[in-house]
Amino acid sequence: MEDLARDALWLVILLAAPLLLAGLVTAFLVSLFQAATQILEPTLSFVPKLIVVLLVLVLLGGWMGGQLLEFARTLLTGFPGLVE
Repeated sequence: MEDLARDALWLVILLAAPLLLAGLVTAFLVSLFQAATQILEPTLSFVPKLIVVLLVLVLLGGWMGGQLLEFARTLLTGFPGLVE
């Protein structure tokens, strides 16, 4: 049962990491740009992060779905062994 929880947490980290890292890098670059130009427009920080995260989701969505599907398949096929 501990292996299942560990695998589930690892899957969450694996699926969330690309989106979070892309958002973090974009936020850092936008903040550098805002600091250099002294433009403090709130939408300037939100819109690029949204676009980059959506782009990463489009590019890696199939892989993420496949990982989630494989975990669900493993969980459901091994369910009788988990009940014991």
